[in-house]
Amino acid sequence: MKIAKYVALGFLVISLTPVWGQMGQIGIGQVFTTANLQPTLEATNLTKFNLDFPGGTPAELVKAIEKAMGKPLNAIIPDEFANEQLPPLKMNNVNVPRLFQALQLASVKQVQYVTGTYFGGFGVSNPSYSTFMSDYGFKTEGPETDDSVWYFFESKPPQSPPEKTCRFYQLAPYLDRGLTVDDITTAIQTGWKMEGETSPPEISFHKETKLLIAVGEPDKLEVIDNVLKALQPPPPNPTAVF
Repeated sequence: MKIAKYVALGFLVISLTPVWGQMGQIGIGQVFTTANLQPTLEATNLTKFNLDFPGGTPAELVKAIEKAMGKPLNAIIPDEFANEQLPPLKMNNVNVPRLFQALQLASVKQVQYVTGTYFGGFGVSNPSYSTFMSDYGFKTEGPETDDSVWYFFESKPPQSPPEKTCRFYQLAPYLDRGLTVDDITTAIQTGWKMEGETSPPEISFHKETKLLIAVGEPDKLEVIDNVLKALQPPPPNPTAVF
């Protein structure tokens, strides 16, 4: 009988051991996992603050956070994103990681972009589209602390190469009036230069046909149209009838 009692007591102790081992870690109605323990410990060491940011550039947001925290914030902002406009942010009792997480989630949007061009009937070109989920914000690597180094990022849809077209301009009427090819092309190139164009269309004069041939993006070729239109002679004055 005594042996049976000892055996039963041993099974009882073994079955209760996991429970006693967990009681110091698990609260009532709470499920413990090691995955959510580390963030909780780290969060206790993060400075919390209130923020009323009216909107502005990433650098202006960093300055506003530093003022609210009362300490510097390590942040890197690439020049290409320096003028990005961020929305107003009004936060209470927030820390830097949670603030940047909310900013990134709020920036997510679906964007359509051109992936190519296909040709339909009668040679008409039609662009084909795809969708891209864009976002921006601040990221860091490793554990999140007040000393983390944050960097600003922005994900954008891939840029398809600009579509180019070829146009032909008859210069004979202008040459017959005494203008030279250099007069016309210099005026065109000056227009592109004044617009700050770094990759203007290519132009070439075909002497035999007196055609000016231009290859480039359609909106940039408008400069040629405008120059030739300005060089056209004024309409003759109508004859007065008495």
